[in-house]
Amino acid sequence: MTSTIEVKSKHLEKMTAKSEFEKDVERGLTSQPKRLSSKYFYDDEGSRIFQEIMNMPEYYLTNAEWEILTKQSDAIVERLDFGEEFSVIELGAGDGKKTFELLAYLKGQDLDVHYRPIDISGEAIKHLEKNLRLKLPNLKIQPLVGDYFKVLSELPSRKKPALFLFLGSNIGNYEKDGAMKLMQTFGKYLQSGDKMLVGFDIVKNPRTILSAYDDSQGITRRFNLNLLKRMNRELGMDFDLDKFDFYPFYNPNNGEVRSCIVSLEKQCVNGFEFEENELIHTELSKKYTLEEIADLAKQSGFRFIENFLDSQKLFADSLWEKV
Repeated sequence: MTSTIEVKSKHLEKMTAKSEFEKDVERGLTSQPKRLSSKYFYDDEGSRIFQEIMNMPEYYLTNAEWEILTKQSDAIVERLDFGEEFSVIELGAGDGKKTFELLAYLKGQDLDVHYRPIDISGEAIKHLEKNLRLKLPNLKIQPLVGDYFKVLSELPSRKKPALFLFLGSNIGNYEKDGAMKLMQTFGKYLQSGDKMLVGFDIVKNPRTILSAYDDSQGITRRFNLNLLKRMNRELGMDFDLDKFDFYPFYNPNNGEVRSCIVSLEKQCVNGFEFEENELIHTELSKKYTLEEIADLAKQSGFRFIENFLDSQKLFADSLWEKV
């Protein structure tokens, strides 16, 4: 009888010229506990499902941030203190629905703005560009597809200041040290005086938070299991989605939502062993206090300027300056 180790070894030998995706899956499914990186959620199908998530009534984050950018664009622009000409560079732009409100305000003020949206999904960028060219035909727009850092490293040097956008609580996907390192890395691409607007989900009633990640329609479940579908399609794996489920949990003591895929039975998939009820960790969604936001700005080498909150104080867009 062939042992599990031998089966796994044979499978890994076939994975030549491994992509980063393959390597990360390999590392994640052989670690304890098992894990898969949330950055692989956002293939084109994953991006479409995430648009559904943002439209769920339980998912308060989208509407809260939309309110901020709709009702406080004037206050945000006033604190930029940039003058009439600058760039807006958005990291993980998605469909650009929320950013549209800020861009529309900027164009309404006759400001000379050059918008550069960056996203890993070519489909999302295609739709964003189409909508903006229809609704804001005079906006200068340069859509860019790819990894944040690769795209940022290839941008030409600037003579004018820039506002960098990292919205939608993406920062919450990182552990404390990882969040600081991420912002420090972003800071390397900012010039002195540039500003950064970062979205943070704020600590609140635990039931409100958990319901946003465990919706009754099962959309978040489908979003997580789509990662297994992507591994089947791109890596030639054989996950049976009926043998896996989705489970999120929230710890109000540290503000962390953890999302997991659950193996419903003892099984082996392409040489990787899963115990019954074993968890595969997929995503961290950290919720911040206002004090933690200011601390992160300082630790990352930025000057904290101001938090802009929605009327219910569910969410904050925090403005920082590169020093």
